[in-house]
Amino acid sequence: MEKMEWIAPCHFGLESVLKKEIRDLGYEISQVEDGRVTFYGGIDAMCRANVFLRTAERILLKAGSFRAVTFDELFEQTKKIPWENYIPKDGKFWVAKAASVKSRLFSPSDIQSIMKKAMVERLGSRYHIQWFPEDGASYPVRVFLMKDIVTVGIDTTGVSLHKRGYRPEAGKAPIAENLAAALIMLTPWKADRIFVDPFCGSGTFPIEAAMMAANIAPGMNRSFTAENWTNLAEKRYWYDAVNEANDGIKEDIDPDIQGYDIDGDVIRLARKSAEAAGVGHLIHFQRRAVQELRHPKKYGFIVTNPPYGERLEEKENLPRLYREFGESFRRLDSWSAYMITSYEDAERYFGRKADRNRKIYNGMLKTYFYQFSGPRPPRQKRTEETGK
Repeated sequence: MEKMEWIAPCHFGLESVLKKEIRDLGYEISQVEDGRVTFYGGIDAMCRANVFLRTAERILLKAGSFRAVTFDELFEQTKKIPWENYIPKDGKFWVAKAASVKSRLFSPSDIQSIMKKAMVERLGSRYHIQWFPEDGASYPVRVFLMKDIVTVGIDTTGVSLHKRGYRPEAGKAPIAENLAAALIMLTPWKADRIFVDPFCGSGTFPIEAAMMAANIAPGMNRSFTAENWTNLAEKRYWYDAVNEANDGIKEDIDPDIQGYDIDGDVIRLARKSAEAAGVGHLIHFQRRAVQELRHPKKYGFIVTNPPYGERLEEKENLPRLYREFGESFRRLDSWSAYMITSYEDAERYFGRKADRNRKIYNGMLKTYFYQFSGPRPPRQKRTEETGK
């Protein structure tokens, strides 16, 4: 099978997590940059990456990369790309998004317009037509400019991969599903350990944890733009990926995953979303304030997205909230806690300096992922829990 290059954008700061995911799928990494990982693979890689990757934003077919500092260069270099290898005569094509950082070409609308004209000229000369019906499958193009280097990709995904299909509507200040999954992967949590989110909102962290525990592929119940690319990918590649995902689901598991929130309405929404994700039976949701957080067992994990003061709460309420969270955590003997927040005084009011913290951009918002590590369970305890 012919090898191609595929680009997987992700949240800034989480490239290492995505890189490991891609390697675990069996593909070779070609490049890691801020906010994206590029890898090699055949058509099966496109299908499997869309179905299985938990932390990517989307999967792009890399069409070309070149340097351009003028719009004339952008036009001519875009025209050199063999678009006819990707886009059929009836294909619908456009430059859906252009992003420019530290480059002399910085106007997204001009970049989009010029590249579209270059594509039309190239395809027109190859197909010997002057007018394109564009009534076939969609081939949206995405362009990144970084320090005058233009990277061009065709979007295989469509709606972002964080849209798993299980959340019909967003709760208050939801965290993106792929970001939640990546943060869980940054912790040592495994499915045989206790998992609690005391600010669960619409349930994203517990749902993503339960999907990992059951080995449910995040993209197995949604559609993708490239499913209609019959000129490049036979349907069997998509069927094979979904069948592989179905075969991998673990049915006989009983994890201890819990989600609490003080808002009863979002707890009801979380339950609906968990059912839609196929993991409703694996999660215990309950209306409970953070000061009531407790658990009889040891060596559990808290992974959470507490209020930042951006939308959910007024900033004056945050000191009390983080103080109560810290007090509850200290009562949980031997537990570990992980929280993502943009609140600058989080550690101060939580009452403990994080063992580690990691800067992560949640959209345009700079946040920190604070990690408060507890002790590892004794080896005998781990053996009893894992059976190994």
